[in-house]
Amino acid sequence: MSSYYIYIFLAFIIGASATAVTIPLIIAFCRKFGYYDQPNQRKVHKQAVPRLGGISFLPSLAVSFAFTMLVYYSQTNTQAEFHLSSALIVIGATIIFLVGVLDDLVDLPANFKFVIMSIGSSALPICNLALDNLHGFFGLYEIPIWVAYPLTVFVIMTIVNSLNLIDGIDGLASGIAAICLAFFVYLYADVRYIVFDVMSAAMLGSVIAFMAFNIFGKVGRMKIFMGDAGSLILGYVLAYLAIKYLMVTKQDVYTHVNPILIVYSMFIVPVFDLVRVAVTRIASGIPMFHADQRHIHHVLMRCGLSMHQTLIVIIALVVFFMLGNMALDDMDMPITIIFFLDVALYLLFFAVAYIIIDRRETMSEILS
Repeated sequence: MSSYYIYIFLAFIIGASATAVTIPLIIAFCRKFGYYDQPNQRKVHKQAVPRLGGISFLPSLAVSFAFTMLVYYSQTNTQAEFHLSSALIVIGATIIFLVGVLDDLVDLPANFKFVIMSIGSSALPICNLALDNLHGFFGLYEIPIWVAYPLTVFVIMTIVNSLNLIDGIDGLASGIAAICLAFFVYLYADVRYIVFDVMSAAMLGSVIAFMAFNIFGKVGRMKIFMGDAGSLILGYVLAYLAIKYLMVTKQDVYTHVNPILIVYSMFIVPVFDLVRVAVTRIASGIPMFHADQRHIHHVLMRCGLSMHQTLIVIIALVVFFMLGNMALDDMDMPITIIFFLDVALYLLFFAVAYIIIDRRETMSEILS
């Protein structure tokens, strides 16, 4: 193992260890003060479960990143560079994180959360981290700053909210995040960008440790949900890593695949689900932020799948889109055509699912 990968491994281990140590303390806190995710008709779980597991993510990331980078700088005799933009991005992440924590504790109004999250998301374009090149998506390449800045905020908000809203069964939001983070570890290793590789590995370690409690923990013992604090900060970190990667590859760094296709493919399932649910709610005359059972995991469980089977199918769908899109790009298929093909496949997936649901419900009526 080269010295470069030792730092990545160290970041992963520290991130995982910090979360593994912190989660039992959070569970004890939730039990003492009654911070539980209560079951209802919309939710899958049938018993109250502690809901503040995501509080561990940002501290674990900070500890792992700081320690690993200190080791890296001391071992390589290089000097850390600090910019004002770094502080602004940390402030933005903290705002998003605190919104999630407060929402878990006191249930903030949706409109208030939206405004504050928009402010936190604005940290990236203020620091000149903006989506200013679409790499041929819909025939667009360089776009003006006055378009790039609001587009960047919109993309960040979309990723953050999509991960938040898809967090409905054990391991789903964290599983999607883990796949994306593992891919970012690979992508940043490919371009040898140690700072963001360490960040990706540290967060990946934290998420993997959380998943052990979330998926395999027993209710009443060590089981816990990430809550909004976890899903929001995960979405923000992933959006940050995605936009930074696009900025890095814009600087003539060689990549095998269209960089915006890589980033877009990671988030297809949660983002498409967000759009589909929003459109169907609006078409039904229901407020867009109204909670219901339209999300992909609800649909699959109505097809007769168990919670763990649903998780496996959705994770497989994420991997399918990622690998399939990269294969199509390798065949020189334009990204815009790939996008419309993805939309068609996604709609076909749901068409089949609803046919299965209809047949199950018809059969149930006949048998009753």
